[in-house]
Amino acid sequence: MQNDNFQPIFDFLRLYRAISESDQTLINLQLQFRKVKEGEVLLQQGKLARELFFVCKGILKIVSFSDKGNPVTQFFLKEHRFCTILNSLNDSVPANESIIAACDAELIVLSKDKLLHLYDAIPYFKDLTTTIFQQSLLEKIKVRNSYMGEDATTRYQKFILQQPDIALRVPLSDVASYLGITQQSLSRIRKNIR
Repeated sequence: MQNDNFQPIFDFLRLYRAISESDQTLINLQLQFRKVKEGEVLLQQGKLARELFFVCKGILKIVSFSDKGNPVTQFFLKEHRFCTILNSLNDSVPANESIIAACDAELIVLSKDKLLHLYDAIPYFKDLTTTIFQQSLLEKIKVRNSYMGEDATTRYQKFILQQPDIALRVPLSDVASYLGITQQSLSRIRKNIR
């Protein structure tokens, strides 16, 4: 019997291909449900990625650290998105970024061992996840490129147009970091465009 907490991942996977009841049962047995609080570190930079996360509710952020040790938000991942540091998960190399809950979140978690088990047990599963990961990467690049060469005000305006749901749910410090501006500048920009 399928756990209702896992329904979002099956709804998402079915967007890409049909999944038989027996395959759903196999997948279901490998999944874990986890609730995390804002600020919780799911993967620390320098450690090996050993889990793949699917966001059911909330937002995760991928964070790197500047030479001075300051956090820099690289991406936000919201509902119905997978999240991991893929090269670390696939190649067993230390992650160059951290994964942190940008707000309280509910996740479906698949450990690397269980993911590899599914790759062996379900012949199409590796191709399915690879397709999803590639599409996700292209989306991230497209969004990041849309901010290139823009001034801070235009970057913020594009952000609230392209990702309003994220703008409403994460701390302003994360938004400022993601847009490459100081929190003071962001406060000024927000005041001037109202």
